[in-house]
Amino acid sequence: MAGMGMGGVLLSRIPVLGSATRPRTETAWIDTGIKKQLADVALNAARSKGATYADVRIGRYLNQFIITREDKVLNIVDTESYGMGIRVIAGGCWGFSATDKLDKDNIAKAAELAVAIAKENGRLQSQPVQLAPQKGLGEVTWKTPIIKNSFDIPVKEKAEMILGVNAAAMKGGASFIDTALFLVNEQKYFASTDGSYIDQDIHRIWPVFTVTKIDEKTGKFETRNSLGAPMGMGYEYLTPDDSKKIKTVTTLYTDRYDMLEDARLAAAQAAEKHAAESVDPGKYDLVLDPTNLYLTIHESAGHPTELDRVLGYEANFAGTSFLTLDKWKTKKFNYGSKLVNIVADKTQPGSLGAVGYDDEGVPCREWDVIKDGILVNYQAIRDQAHIIGLNESQGCCYSQSWQDVQFQRMANISLRPGKTPLMPNELIKNVEKGIYIIGDGSYSIDQQRYNFQFSGQLFYEIKNGKIAGMLKDVAYQANTQEFWNSCTAVCDQRDYRLGGTFFDGKGQPSQSNAVSHGAATARFNGINVINTARKI
Repeated sequence: MAGMGMGGVLLSRIPVLGSATRPRTETAWIDTGIKKQLADVALNAARSKGATYADVRIGRYLNQFIITREDKVLNIVDTESYGMGIRVIAGGCWGFSATDKLDKDNIAKAAELAVAIAKENGRLQSQPVQLAPQKGLGEVTWKTPIIKNSFDIPVKEKAEMILGVNAAAMKGGASFIDTALFLVNEQKYFASTDGSYIDQDIHRIWPVFTVTKIDEKTGKFETRNSLGAPMGMGYEYLTPDDSKKIKTVTTLYTDRYDMLEDARLAAAQAAEKHAAESVDPGKYDLVLDPTNLYLTIHESAGHPTELDRVLGYEANFAGTSFLTLDKWKTKKFNYGSKLVNIVADKTQPGSLGAVGYDDEGVPCREWDVIKDGILVNYQAIRDQAHIIGLNESQGCCYSQSWQDVQFQRMANISLRPGKTPLMPNELIKNVEKGIYIIGDGSYSIDQQRYNFQFSGQLFYEIKNGKIAGMLKDVAYQANTQEFWNSCTAVCDQRDYRLGGTFFDGKGQPSQSNAVSHGAATARFNGINVINTARKI
């Protein structure tokens, strides 16, 4: 996972993608009939120049940031991008071109350029592209099932909501609070020579803050980041539903996010950190909340099962994978304990990666990656499927914009909840010496996604089945295989929650992908914990 900085203005976790604020245009849907006509121009031009396959993506991408600090709105950023990307196979090789001039002449020229690039690339390619078959779907649509379109909510109302969150944190004792609301709307149209014409309207939302508490006597500071996840939802995500809240040891969870309550808790917990005991390093049983575990899943299960990494295609930039093909071929490679069932799912409601069809026009679905602790599959797209004996793509191809070529990106990768009834308070009762970890923090993992170190936001010592107090300076270390084999309990569906990121970086030139990871609270026995404040 890679993040892009904000130039030091505000939250390190949220990048500003536009350098200047500009008026937001209307979000009204562009007529599907017009997009079909434009797509047909490109497809016909590509075929006339010798393309054996072509696909077209017409994209309109809207982004909005509202950035605040304490009682001030620091910035409002609106960006819009609109254009067409054309991908072809000619001479057995891929070619790609893009244009933001959507008239017939310029579209035809872009298609011809894509074919010319493919033919030139074909001079260097030893084997032709082999696409998994995909039946044409005709004209279909898919939309994120939102209740409130975030872009239709007045900016003033959204800014006042955020400032109310800030006020709650300051009233609760925070010294500072930085807050942002990031909204995304991808309006994507896909067409191909297979006979598919797919219109999709995709929405995402990410409310995020960092609370800081300064100890006036020592001058030291502690922080606590928000625990709400980015989601594939509309503005209704920020309308709490009390009937669906689940009380955990330290916070509240709901399928909607009570940002105000989280800010109040964050102020109190940041203050509590100042008096927390520094952890004694050693072996502990870890109880990992989904707000922490999602990131470990992302790095140690999501990335190493991307087939392009396994094949070495990403070795120069994002790295490779220890889950090589020889391990998959045995159907016996022990990735984790029998409780570890990891699934890929591009259809999961509310997730960041939820779409009806990927950027190759493939219907999205769910499949097992790790089953009962055994590696059983990877993540693959149309030109990779034959490598692992698949007759169809798994539907995980994505491009961040119309002007970037689509390629294999991580699906939503999640740990299935346990089947035995179990909630976090019950799980903790059986832990004699442990640490309960909430929220994501700093992390490090090697290029093969094997040896790693993760931290968090909040740490609580567990003694003889009870929470004994807050700790700090905690990080846990393991390798992927020993970590997942140490999993001895996973809470049930009632505790299942999504975490995720808007900005999973990969590829050269780099692209960002939004992806979620679901989990219930889980226990991992005998994990090495270090003290991050002590010099080695």
